[in-house]
Amino acid sequence: MKTAISVPDGLFKRAERLARRLKKSRSQLYQEAVTEYLERHDPDAITAAINRAAESLESAPDPFVAGAARRVLHAVDMVLGR
Repeated sequence: MKTAISVPDGLFKRAERLARRLKKSRSQLYQEAVTEYLERHDPDAITAAINRAAESLESAPDPFVAGAARRVLHAVDMVLGR
């Protein structure tokens, strides 16, 4: 679909320079920019991206961190007289 939009001259010139540097057409640059904008402002897409990132994290506790946590808790218990 074709459409016409108005942008300030400075923004147009910057977009033209970027399109040339990236070796992309003006249309491709604007399509990618609008796509990225929509994805950044779509709460469902943001939640899905966060969920994908969280799924890739290792869920097993790190033995060093677990041991350090136990030592800290033991020291706190000693200070508090437990």
